[in-house]
Amino acid sequence: MWALGRGALLPRLAFAAIEALVCSGAGRALEVSRSFGNEALAYFSERLDPNLTRQAAVTAVREAKRQKAFHDCRCLGLALDGTGAGRSQERGCDLCRPYRNQKRESLGYHHKRVMMSVVGSGLPLPLDVEPYGPGDSEYSAGRRLLRPAARSLGRRFADDVVIEGEFAPAPFLPEVGDLGLYSVARLKNNLPELLAAAQKRFLRQAPHQVFS
Repeated sequence: MWALGRGALLPRLAFAAIEALVCSGAGRALEVSRSFGNEALAYFSERLDPNLTRQAAVTAVREAKRQKAFHDCRCLGLALDGTGAGRSQERGCDLCRPYRNQKRESLGYHHKRVMMSVVGSGLPLPLDVEPYGPGDSEYSAGRRLLRPAARSLGRRFADDVVIEGEFAPAPFLPEVGDLGLYSVARLKNNLPELLAAAQKRFLRQAPHQVFS
C-alpha cells in the first residue's frame, strides 16, 4: 500500500517508474532491500486482497476528515467516473472488453472501470475502483461501487455525489438520496427531454457563479 501510494504521489503512475525508484538509491528510504524484475509487481498485484486495500483507503480518508483536513471545504463530494486502461491486441482475461473505431471495426481489447474519488477539498483523493467486463456497463459498476463505499465512510462523511449524465437515469439518483446525499449530475443527450427543458429555462441566463 505504501509503495503504491508513493507511486501516485510522486507522481509516478507507471509500475516501471516505481521499479526505477526502488532500484535507485532511494530504495533504502523505502525499506526495500532488493531490486525486482518487470513481472514482480504483476505477480504481487494479482495476489492482493482487494477488500484489505479498500478498507485501507476508507480508513485513510476518514482519518483525514477526523484530523480536520477538510475543515475549509464547503461541500465534500464523492465523484464517480469511468476510465479505461491496459490495451492489448488479444483478449487476456475475463474483464477484457473489445474497443472499436467509428466504423465498428475491432482494434483490440482494453479494461474498463469506474473510479470513486473524494473531491471538493482541492486535492482529489482516489477511494475505490470497480471493474466491469463484457456484458456489463459503467452504470452497473457505479451502482455496485457507491452503496458499500458510502456505508463504509459513514452517512455524515460527504455531502453530495458528483456524476456524469450516464448515471442520471433512475434508479441511481433515488439510491443516492436513500444514502442521505445530494446529486450533482451533468445533463447529456441520454435524457433529451430533461436536457431540452433545462436549456429552455437556463440557456439565456448568465451564470450566478463560475468555478474553475
